[in-house]
Amino acid sequence: MVSQFKSSHDVVLLGDINFEFPEGTHAIGRLDNQSEGLLLLTTNKTITKKLFQGKVSHQRKYLVLVKHIVTQETLEKLRSGVSIQVKGGSYYTAVPEAVEVVLNPSDYITLPAYQVEYTASAWLMMTLIEGKYHQVRKMVAAVGHRCKRLVRVAIEDILLGDLQPGEVKEIGEEEFFRLLKIEK
Repeated sequence: MVSQFKSSHDVVLLGDINFEFPEGTHAIGRLDNQSEGLLLLTTNKTITKKLFQGKVSHQRKYLVLVKHIVTQETLEKLRSGVSIQVKGGSYYTAVPEAVEVVLNPSDYITLPAYQVEYTASAWLMMTLIEGKYHQVRKMVAAVGHRCKRLVRVAIEDILLGDLQPGEVKEIGEEEFFRLLKIEK
């Protein structure tokens, strides 16, 4: 699913979800069509600016399945920052707030029964406070790993929890601002 309501391409959109979204609903941030997980929607146009362009940085957590086992040396490379190419062809040193190996990804997401890994792989939890285009994928590629699955599991204190793809959970405005740690 593409994280928008309209597209000139023949793709599944947010409007295809069986839910009556209020007029003016838009996504806060995006997920590319190869990623999955938590997507925040609102009708309040100031939230995106407060959350991603404000004075205080906000955390986003991603559960990342990568091909091959991740060594301690690779974790240290990621933690110290890796150079990735960004829009316009320039390079940027991307440094996560945190990155750890996750031994039990089912603590964060529901794994389908059919998901069996035939090659060596590892799950990582990456916490970012920035959001460059395809940043997580580019970061793991820079240290020799291919991203096989990418799931956003949290934005600040709003957690994906047991929400399933296409499922919507409404949160009251007061709680929404509190969980995102932003002023109204």
